[in-house]
Amino acid sequence: MLEGTKVVEFSTWVAGPSAAMVMADWGADVIKVESREGDPVRNIFSLRADWTSNPVFELENRGKRGVVLDIGKAEGREALLRILEGADIFITNLRPGSLRRAGLDFQSVRERLPRLIYVSVSGYGLEGPEVDLPAFDIAALWTRSGVAGATIPDGVDPFPCRPGMGDSICALATVSAALAALVERQATGKGRLVETSLMRTGAYAIGWDLSIQLRYGEHNRSLPRHRTQSPVANYFRNADGGWISISVRAPRDWPAVAAAAGKPHLVEDPRFATPADRIANASALLKELDEAFGAMAREEMTRRLTEQDLIWAPLQSLAELAEDPQAHAAGCFVEVEDRLGERYLAPMSPARFPGAAHGPRRPAPPLGGHTREVLAEAGYAAEAIDALIEAGAAMD
Repeated sequence: MLEGTKVVEFSTWVAGPSAAMVMADWGADVIKVESREGDPVRNIFSLRADWTSNPVFELENRGKRGVVLDIGKAEGREALLRILEGADIFITNLRPGSLRRAGLDFQSVRERLPRLIYVSVSGYGLEGPEVDLPAFDIAALWTRSGVAGATIPDGVDPFPCRPGMGDSICALATVSAALAALVERQATGKGRLVETSLMRTGAYAIGWDLSIQLRYGEHNRSLPRHRTQSPVANYFRNADGGWISISVRAPRDWPAVAAAAGKPHLVEDPRFATPADRIANASALLKELDEAFGAMAREEMTRRLTEQDLIWAPLQSLAELAEDPQAHAAGCFVEVEDRLGERYLAPMSPARFPGAAHGPRRPAPPLGGHTREVLAEAGYAAEAIDALIEAGAAMD
């Protein structure tokens, strides 16, 4: 889908690398630029001697070629700019102040490369007093943007989001924004600055609640199941010990839930006649539904819910997801091969294009594994590449 598009990624951890990985899965030529120390994600499992590969680094960086440059040296900065001369998109999540000091901020790069689409991925954006604060998704997207505050019920100690989850959401925003700028350039011939941030992505992700807060000064919050505002839309345990979530689209789904529970007479019970009545008598209604669904095996419960055309889903562990036939049919996984030649399943990028080739094309790159190759493509002669490496401005 993106064959012929060249992307240079100069970022670490997850949001920036993940966005570039999705583009690589979709056919773009992606070059990952790292420092001598490399992306810290390379070392996440360094203490696990029993693991032969790093599935997290492989996930975020598959399909890329790898280059090591020291942009603190003039020769290293110039090498990066030479590589960018042939690029369509530049993705970086280095802090704005660091890029400015290195002469790699948008304004500096634009003077030389006016057609380049410059994508900044940050914690808190490019304006305001805190643009240079360090950030992870746990801080900027989960905690500060209000997502955690709306999600964690009162009385429950705060807990973090799972590592990389918010970064992956931000990565999808980054991919869509970068490709929108690519479409614009087809009409104008000019590149532009594209900005995404973890904080802004989090605010959008919690947009239902945030829109109510901004309009009326209040919003609903996640509540324990026994205090939920809609007792019918809840989690219910079956006789096998598992939980099934049931969602309702409108009050008209209430008779379907009652029928699935084998208690259609509850619809005529005056305690549960209206949505307000069901909320006021939530404890009594939950007792009825818990008793009914708790006596059913999972297979019977899900069959009944499906017959009533209700929205339901099992509360699955990741181990159960990995064995879920529908997850495989939906394309959630892809077989990959790491640099050692070992093959295993990994998460697939979140869209597919039937009839078109897409997906991982090579393992994540070794540190500096393609430095010579990429510099040669940028116009450096072999002797000049040797000189860069000898000077410490590059590493292979």
